[in-house]
Amino acid sequence: MSAKLLIILVGIVLIGMAVLSSGKKDSSRLINPKIGIPLGILGVLMTIFGSYTSDVLYVSSQMEQISRGNKLKIEGPINSVKVTSPLDLDSVNCRILSMGVYPEGHEKDIWVVLKPYDNKYYPQSDHTNTSYKLDGEWQVVTRFGGDYGEKYELIVYETDTDASAFFSNTIEGWKNQESYPGLEDADMPAGAAEVDRVSVYLKKNCRGVF
Repeated sequence: MSAKLLIILVGIVLIGMAVLSSGKKDSSRLINPKIGIPLGILGVLMTIFGSYTSDVLYVSSQMEQISRGNKLKIEGPINSVKVTSPLDLDSVNCRILSMGVYPEGHEKDIWVVLKPYDNKYYPQSDHTNTSYKLDGEWQVVTRFGGDYGEKYELIVYETDTDASAFFSNTIEGWKNQESYPGLEDADMPAGAAEVDRVSVYLKKNCRGVF
């Protein structure tokens, strides 16, 4: 349960306690009004705060601007999973659509993982978690959070079922905790195999951007 949902639930409980203190007769009052009224006011404020911040996050996600970078032109048969955008050594915006190709018959999941200066790994996902695959092409929303000019390694992995589930559960846990500590080398699952990587640089300050 997220902190914002917990605030809303506590606020509703406090409002309920205020209602119980508002009986006309003293015998029907389960809670002293001197206690219940302040609790009710606090409950209303908590509910408004929790709802407001949730709406702000929703609107922010809806307004998220995703850009597309330069794209590599692929000719001939596709024999392996490759990145086609962004290109190696490109400068990128805070939110981009990473894209690539995969060979016919490819059945494994594809994950994009960012590795910034701290040498930790940050798996990327959109609403589908794994990269979206269709007709030999894959794509996934990729979010950067560093400083202007900062270098990132954009690494593409093929994963088995267990590794894919590990990345999905990791991202879900980070979201619930509202903390993104990154993965160490020892944390990376054995079922994830690197298949391609490019280096990119941030063209603007992305720190603090959702």
